[in-house]
Amino acid sequence: MSSAQNIVDFILEQIMDAGTVSAKKMFGEYAIYCNEKVVALVCDDQLFVKPTDAGKAFVGNYTEAPPYPGAKSYLLISGDMWEDHEWLTKLIKITASELPLPKRKSPRPRKG
Repeated sequence: MSSAQNIVDFILEQIMDAGTVSAKKMFGEYAIYCNEKVVALVCDDQLFVKPTDAGKAFVGNYTEAPPYPGAKSYLLISGDMWEDHEWLTKLIKITASELPLPKRKSPRPRKG
């Protein structure tokens, strides 16, 4: 099942103060970016935040679950916590600060 665009839009609106945030659709689900880093996934209309030590400490009592079969476990953030703009923004900021910048891909040589 794919996630609804309005769910992703709501999450982006809630975390817009975390930095430069965006979403990219992937196979019917979404990756959430903050400052060029993938910080979360939205799968089956559920929010999964990448686990970091600081993020786990901030959340406290957390549930981990894989966003899709075969995936590593992420922090599953319950829908009622999405309403807390400040809390969710802080979690995303903490998570982004703990993650490395993505590696730049080398340009492919041109054919011909």
